[in-house]
Amino acid sequence: MSIQITPAASDRMRAFLDRAPDATGVRFSVKRMGCSGFGYVVDLADVIADDDKVLDIDGIRVVVDPKSLPLVDGTLIDFQRQGLNASFVFHNPNATGECGCGESFTVS
Repeated sequence: MSIQITPAASDRMRAFLDRAPDATGVRFSVKRMGCSGFGYVVDLADVIADDDKVLDIDGIRVVVDPKSLPLVDGTLIDFQRQGLNASFVFHNPNATGECGCGESFTVS
């Protein structure tokens, strides 16, 4: 299991965690959505389930549920600012296609 985080993404996640002292880490998952099938979800983790995979990446606890794990293995998470917009950007080697707006992806 491998997930990488760029320094920009790490800084952003640390900022979220600093404002939420009760959070146990950052949850990285996917859910069915969008025109391509799956969308990424990055949120604070309040609870860690027994079957969750917990990774320590650059001092950040990243929590991944077992259903998302095979879909996000090998993903590089970045954080980018473009003008007034800022968002996490995902480079996922498992994705075989993306929708035109980049909000969702598909896996064959």
